[in-house]
Amino acid sequence: MILTLALLAGLVLAWLLIAAIETFRLDLRFTQALLYVPFKLAYQIEDRRIRIARNVPTPVIYVVSHQSRFEPALMLSLLPDDTLHILDEASARSLWLEPWRELGRTIAFNAEHLFVSRRLVRVLKGKGRLAVYLPDDVEPDVKSFRLFRAVTRIAMQADATIVPIFVAGARDLPVSLTPKDRAPRHWFPQLSISVLEPMTIAELVARNPDQASNTNALFDRIAEARLFGSNLDRGLFLAMRDAADRTGASHPIIEDVISGSLSYRKMFIGARVLGRRFEAVTAPGEAVGVLLPNANGVVLSFVGLLSAGPAV
Repeated sequence: MILTLALLAGLVLAWLLIAAIETFRLDLRFTQALLYVPFKLAYQIEDRRIRIARNVPTPVIYVVSHQSRFEPALMLSLLPDDTLHILDEASARSLWLEPWRELGRTIAFNAEHLFVSRRLVRVLKGKGRLAVYLPDDVEPDVKSFRLFRAVTRIAMQADATIVPIFVAGARDLPVSLTPKDRAPRHWFPQLSISVLEPMTIAELVARNPDQASNTNALFDRIAEARLFGSNLDRGLFLAMRDAADRTGASHPIIEDVISGSLSYRKMFIGARVLGRRFEAVTAPGEAVGVLLPNANGVVLSFVGLLSAGPAV
């Protein structure tokens, strides 16, 4: 019994010590750090860029890619405690999120009506901060795009800066919002928080005046945060190999009407067979053209050429 109590006391002291370190390292409130520590230890979170978000002058809107039920709790632990978090109905009702909701201000909303309210503009004009959780869609549907448009309008009316935040790896969590067939679950993936520098909507549009709309400029900026969290230096072939590790080598990846579907494993085997032949008949740095019908063979040839490159 004494040994058990001593062990528990040691764990509590370690938790308090780590929380104290995180308090000073990230400039958090101690209660925020206490609830952040379990996430930090379980997912080995790379969080250095969160300081950018914490130090942004008001008014500011944090636009968080909502990939899982994880992000609201994480952002409540890391963003300034005067931030107003706009939660979806499911997060607002979730019992497990209750301890984190005590860390900051939260409101639940109906996606059809929230953003027409002038209250959010008043909050921002009063030197406020908003955290908005938007769907992480490559191509948003009509309902999602309506939310992007509303955030754009509020930011322009309040002259607020936009800070996109993307948690790389959250898509694979057990509480992911993406269907399992598109994002296989992992209990403890390593997470990395991407935070881009603050910019107003006007500044975003000025970078590319040919944008179809102000909303498109916001959507592209959020896509940048997603790419910022990716290791683009690894190259396409290694990125495909990483995808195979995440989804499983037996997962189908390509298909045509003649030869059927191929898994990652079969694709890589075929690609490497072709890659060795390409290595034998081409010179380093030589340009190679591929002229094949739209079938599995063109993918095998392309991936084979990538695997034969010196970068791999």
